[in-house]
Amino acid sequence: MTLRIIATGGTFDKHYDELAGKLGFAESHLPEVLKRARITVPVALEAEYLMDSLDMLDADRQRILASCQQAAERAIVIIHGTDTMRETAEVLGAAGLDKAIVFTGAMIPYEIANSDALFNLGFACGVAQLLPAGVYVAMNGQVFNWNNVQKNRTAGVFVSNPV
Repeated sequence: MTLRIIATGGTFDKHYDELAGKLGFAESHLPEVLKRARITVPVALEAEYLMDSLDMLDADRQRILASCQQAAERAIVIIHGTDTMRETAEVLGAAGLDKAIVFTGAMIPYEIANSDALFNLGFACGVAQLLPAGVYVAMNGQVFNWNNVQKNRTAGVFVSNPV
């Protein structure tokens, strides 16, 4: 099985600019992260458009959907900013693709100490190979259906929607 990873940016892939004192985007961390994670399943990596998810437009979500539709792989991990992960997952969930699509991200950038990025990516890659077709969010050791998840901004975690 080959796994497709689509990197869209978000906190996961942000770099700290020491001179400006700001977080921004440069090259994706994913090649380094994949080596460090020692993932042995073949990976097809897309990391062309890195952005903050708050800057995402409908056209960006449609581009992500098109990448998933065109992918030969059945298991897809999408690295996405946590602020609008749910909105992009909704677009893919509504499409009803016959693939396991797992969104993940990070609350702390990969290159910052105590980041959750490496764990979240490894976890998402593992569950993407096991889950049935559908769209999911995998964060901090939990898996949620795309239509039953929200970000708890106060706690900095994802939770199921209240009943």
